[in-house]
Amino acid sequence: MTTASPRRFLAHLYQDGPHNPFPGIKALERRLGHALPYQYGSNEGLDMPHHTLGGTLGTALADLSRSYADADAWQLRQQLAERLGVAYENLLVDAGADSLLALVMRATVCTGERVITSAGTYPTLAYFARGLGAEVIEVPYSESFATADDASSSRLAPDLAALLAAARQHEARVVYLANPDNPSGHLHSDADVRALRDALPENCSLLLDEAYHDFRPDAAHADHAPMARTFRLRTFSKAYGLAGLRLGFMIAEPDDVAMLTKVRIHFAVSAPAMAAGELLLAHPEEAAAHVAGVIDCRDRLAEHLRSLGAEVLPSATNFLCVRLKSAELAAQVQQQLMAQGVLITRSPHPSLGHILRISTLEDSLVPGRLARLEQAIAEERRS
Repeated sequence: MTTASPRRFLAHLYQDGPHNPFPGIKALERRLGHALPYQYGSNEGLDMPHHTLGGTLGTALADLSRSYADADAWQLRQQLAERLGVAYENLLVDAGADSLLALVMRATVCTGERVITSAGTYPTLAYFARGLGAEVIEVPYSESFATADDASSSRLAPDLAALLAAARQHEARVVYLANPDNPSGHLHSDADVRALRDALPENCSLLLDEAYHDFRPDAAHADHAPMARTFRLRTFSKAYGLAGLRLGFMIAEPDDVAMLTKVRIHFAVSAPAMAAGELLLAHPEEAAAHVAGVIDCRDRLAEHLRSLGAEVLPSATNFLCVRLKSAELAAQVQQQLMAQGVLITRSPHPSLGHILRISTLEDSLVPGRLARLEQAIAEERRS
């Protein structure tokens, strides 16, 4: 087992370099102060006519597809900085939140070192950590159930105290927290998250996955500030509907962004993805209307299921969770719905097998669409 030493990043990253060997045409144009319209140096297929691609998917996509994107994501970072009220240097753009998770793991964790996470939370973090030879320590969720007298006591949440205790006990390099959480939908306050961060050991980073940030009830007023020893991950996959293009960003301290840039794949983000992000940030009303519609749908679906007697967990995301009494019944419901062409998610983790997660699309409210789930809720209520 590798013994933790007083560092947060891999030891070799504290030296000068490595430096990106291909900063890209856009960075060169910014440095020169003028455009380079005659580009014979990057070996791109700039003269590819793209008759098929352009004819099927549009000339704009064909034009964007010929060139590498801006490796610095300069324009997108400028827009994000203005929108979030943070500095350009506090932002790093990559190919979705998953790529940012992998980037943090690659820059911070050696074989045998420990990463702390909740047992049943978003599993990609553990997948990346184990792929690097790290030891993943899971702590149970904090769970309480609704009672006849208090329906609001229903809760399934990452246990911040348990995450902190495990980080100290195991000399962890990274603690992972999804907030709002996936799959529970639980939201911890910014104050509680900052208290966790402040209590972590100096050489331990907080990996704060905020993929569902836009669906928080306080999203319009929530804190975006960079936090010491913290990587805050956001995505364009949910509120902006760009999951297929893979685009995400991180808020972190400038020194941490610089460290991660040393091991980042410089052209991981495609030009179409970058252009789509820039366009949607220039028209925020479109994403805002989508988020409002999703929240309305979520609330109506939750009310409907609760009226049938379901225990629906509170959610600050674009999904909701129904907690059944047994993992066996949850698995049966999921399989039977899937046979009807309806996909809902059941956690693969043994501790959360009784949880069913439903994305709150308007179509999920079509009468009869979730009939098997409604039947299971009725069965539980009778038993």
